[in-house]
Amino acid sequence: MRSNPTGRQLRLGTELRKLRERTGLSATQAGQLIGIKQTQVSNMEAGRVGVSPERVRTLACHYACGDKALVEALGRMAADRTRGWWEQYREILPAVLLDLAEVEHHATALRTAVTVHIPGLFQTTDYAREIFRQDVPEMSPPDIEHRVSFRVKRQAVLYGDFPTPHQAIVHEAALRMRFGGAAVTRAQLEHLLGMSERDHVSLHVIPFEAGTFPGSGQSIYYSRGPVPQLDTVNLDQSHGPAFLDSEAQLDKYRVLLDRMEASALSPEQSRDFIHKIVRDL
Repeated sequence: MRSNPTGRQLRLGTELRKLRERTGLSATQAGQLIGIKQTQVSNMEAGRVGVSPERVRTLACHYACGDKALVEALGRMAADRTRGWWEQYREILPAVLLDLAEVEHHATALRTAVTVHIPGLFQTTDYAREIFRQDVPEMSPPDIEHRVSFRVKRQAVLYGDFPTPHQAIVHEAALRMRFGGAAVTRAQLEHLLGMSERDHVSLHVIPFEAGTFPGSGQSIYYSRGPVPQLDTVNLDQSHGPAFLDSEAQLDKYRVLLDRMEASALSPEQSRDFIHKIVRDL
């Protein structure tokens, strides 16, 4: 039995529980349908024990789930026993950061909205290092370097033969914050411009003159799953990422991101805007 299930294992269990609860079945009744004890059903739904793709399909059938795309996506989650590169950090970094890397690795698309920092997947090492230096309580130099290397390795999803599409909405405040001084900021903005030229990256800037807009004051990180029900929202908080996945929450943040995008400049206008800031440094 797993003592510390990963975020992905927990999510699979959560989705199975949602399917069961929609039918009005108790864990005891669900177990009786497939010939197992209530405790085993509860452990599956808590991510403490594995579940086979065949059992996922059997449960979905008993739960009268007619969404074939969702059932197949859950089956693939159950079959995937991959131990990703992030596992080498398990005894070094908080588990929630490893869960974030796992979510990114499996995402079919990413959307970010930030108001103060450049999105993490676009940060240079010098910029990221300066961000981590500002943490409270203060981190030791080795801990900072672990965080920096982890952030850089997360960026692999934006490279390779099949990079993950990424839409970033960045407020002008984030572009003008001089973390590390003018030289670090200039290098960071030039890197951001280079990333914005990639076919799978869409960068939108919200200028100060846009005024107020929905979602202001928040940093939102939206990971699209293989089906909409398996999307994930990550809110970046001082104590670490917070993951949201209820249907109502997903709907809310989809709308927020759409409205933030509507307040932003086009990708072409955004690049021109950033070029001007770089010239002014």
